[in-house]
Amino acid sequence: MKAVILAGGFAKRMWPLTENQAKALLPVAGKPIIEHILEKLEGFDELSEIYISTNAKFENDFREWMEKIDNPKLTLVVEKHENEEKKFGAIGGLKYLIDKHGVDDDLMVLGGDNLFEFNLQNFLDFYKQKESPLIASYNVGDLEIAKRMGVVVLDNDNKIVEFQEKPNEPKSTLISTLIYLLPKNDLPLIHEYLAGDNNPDAPGYFIQWLSAQKTVHSFVFNEKWFDIGSFELYDEANKEFQSK
Repeated sequence: MKAVILAGGFAKRMWPLTENQAKALLPVAGKPIIEHILEKLEGFDELSEIYISTNAKFENDFREWMEKIDNPKLTLVVEKHENEEKKFGAIGGLKYLIDKHGVDDDLMVLGGDNLFEFNLQNFLDFYKQKESPLIASYNVGDLEIAKRMGVVVLDNDNKIVEFQEKPNEPKSTLISTLIYLLPKNDLPLIHEYLAGDNNPDAPGYFIQWLSAQKTVHSFVFNEKWFDIGSFELYDEANKEFQSK
């Protein structure tokens, strides 16, 4: 198994804070967001490599950070663009990574601005049980919040029966987080998805498309989760992690 942390966005909604600094390198409780994510990946014997996917604008920042933490499993993957207009997008970036590094292993995909408290070992165990693409889902408990997210409807076996990306009328308050596990045999479907002129950026659209093609399951967790997409959520995450 390999993992990729997606950190290729420009986070314009949080400018000027992220205008010259990658969001994944913003400090939460004294250390970068991405280090909190890496801690969740510690202890996985199956995990041979962790890719950090970013863009040319923040390449040097990530290289300097990697020198400080000295993790031999890390590989930096740089998309050669320096602005929002030319970026590949999250799914386009996955295709670039797979092609560039010849990835032929199960692939765990993690958003570089996702902070979560559940144990990834439980996620991996559930994946081995279901033997299908797997996403992690969280109940936000509010239909208005769900309208801004990817909404998941599950059957009794945790199979996705419907996926709504940013719906006007959400059918549940269970939302998809950017934490996926994709079997190696399904990685070519990323190429198929993009060849169909589908949205290359919002990962939820890929899961919506994928769950219509084949069985996709969801691991539902109740622990705290933060998608650092605003100043308010960034402050909330800082308070939560500092309190611990």
